[in-house]
Amino acid sequence: MSLQKVKVFSRFERFWHWTQALLIVTLLFSGAGIHGFHQLVDFETMVWFHVISALDLMVLWTFAIFWHLTTGNWRHYMPTSNGLFKVLRYYAWGIFLGEDHPYRKRFWHKHNPLQALSYLALKLVLFPLLWLTGLAYLLYGFWGQGALTSGSLEWIATLHTIGAYAMAVFIIIHVYLLTTGHSTIEHIKPMITGYDEVDLSEAEEEYLEQDEPGRIIKDK
Repeated sequence: MSLQKVKVFSRFERFWHWTQALLIVTLLFSGAGIHGFHQLVDFETMVWFHVISALDLMVLWTFAIFWHLTTGNWRHYMPTSNGLFKVLRYYAWGIFLGEDHPYRKRFWHKHNPLQALSYLALKLVLFPLLWLTGLAYLLYGFWGQGALTSGSLEWIATLHTIGAYAMAVFIIIHVYLLTTGHSTIEHIKPMITGYDEVDLSEAEEEYLEQDEPGRIIKDK
């Protein structure tokens, strides 16, 4: 294995990441306003921002799911126990002792085991929870008639709010981890330029040099 600078984040992936981040922050801000945590914008405008941002985010998620499935990038999110406990130990203990991160990015595993597990749970559990409860809340007028649905809206709102708090916690942890280890700029830079240092096998290095030379930057 050799450490090389490789383009691991495509243009669409970077667009998806930053657009998703902007929309999620907008949703949290507007949701907090709807719940009365601030009065920086009037209630009707907050609701409008929340609904439009939510619909935009769902469209973005749809394109992202299609992109992951058609490009094979879903492989990066497959969880594994190999090295998971080393990463857990690092964040729980080793990081405070100045130890090096035990995981180095690989060509088809750019996320460490803990990241892969977290992102998979985010995509399979938290996102669908917010998506489904949000749509159910928005379309309540079409299905919320009758005795059988009495009290449903309160449960849906509660689940949606729990999901929103979980998303806020995820963002706080995500931002905090950007401040650990290397400098914050070094953590953010790959999601701006697309390039990061990756462990490559000889076969992977030869493939990139021959078939996708623009994705690898060799030292002069």
